[in-house]
Amino acid sequence: MTSPSCPAPVSGYDRVVLGHGSGGRLSHELFARVFAPLLGADAAFGLEDQAVLAAPREGRLAVTTDAFVVKPLVFPGGDIGSLAVHGTVNDLAVGGARPLCITASFILEEGLPMALLENVVQSMRRACDAIPVRLVAGDTKVVEHGKADGIFITTTGVGVVPDALALSATRARPGDRVLVSGPLGDHGIAILATRQGIDLRTALSSDSAPLHGLTGAMLAAGSGIRCMRDLTRGGLSSALNEIAAASRVGVKLVEKGIPLRPEVRGACELLGLDPLYVACEGRLVAIVDGGVADTVLEAMRRHPLGEQAAIVGSVVADHPGLVSIRTVVGGERIVALLSGEQLPRIC
Repeated sequence: MTSPSCPAPVSGYDRVVLGHGSGGRLSHELFARVFAPLLGADAAFGLEDQAVLAAPREGRLAVTTDAFVVKPLVFPGGDIGSLAVHGTVNDLAVGGARPLCITASFILEEGLPMALLENVVQSMRRACDAIPVRLVAGDTKVVEHGKADGIFITTTGVGVVPDALALSATRARPGDRVLVSGPLGDHGIAILATRQGIDLRTALSSDSAPLHGLTGAMLAAGSGIRCMRDLTRGGLSSALNEIAAASRVGVKLVEKGIPLRPEVRGACELLGLDPLYVACEGRLVAIVDGGVADTVLEAMRRHPLGEQAAIVGSVVADHPGLVSIRTVVGGERIVALLSGEQLPRIC
């Protein structure tokens, strides 16, 4: 009489199955095949329940957390993997932090092609190496088909802020200038065009990029930077409205000074979108003391990610908490916080 047995799962799956999230053999095979290369030299951390890190001798720790649910998973200029690394690093960078390490949690949908997962993970590895930043810990869960949208990634980032540096949205003052690091809206419009199959008759790509090098160059140009924000969901409008409210000041923008690519401008006009609300993933806005704004702008333009940086407005005492813009035809309108979601699932 033969004893009952349960057949052992076999490796070599070309798609993610529920067993990959079981904590058993398939989970270990998935880690060895896909995620160990992502951790690289820190792969040993994947065998523990935590990563143990040395505390910095100087400076203060900065910590951020984020989630990425972009659709489609792969788009011109990047994918959800590189986007997750860049977005996490940028949240640290605009606070003046030098990125040290990140962690990543993956929610995978049953049926996800294994080749796509491997490509996303390899993209994350390349993004980490280029910065460089260490990915020291991670986790993976698998949900039933139809309960997710391929891959969701949640990250935590840790960096170090110099003791003498204090950037805050509460520090804007009348007389400060508003600087942006480059053309607005590339990421959001590239995502929308890919998702909807819109032919822009041009090779528009996402602006997804790590900003720590640019922010470092700006801070090295001297004091006078009040605060910086990366222009993700809600775009320039949301960032400036948050700063205006926190500092109880007004912000006046000048439309003709705002850099926009012609294809982004055209797509926004065609689709009825306002580029001030369209997300970026490799652009920032900085509020800078008016006396040093030109010096900071020059430093930005010397960096590859700031070649098209521009001064686009000023901080004023009028209408505290509000953002306004002088249009190209000479009128003025309020740039309010976005109501609802203009472009969902873009980061």
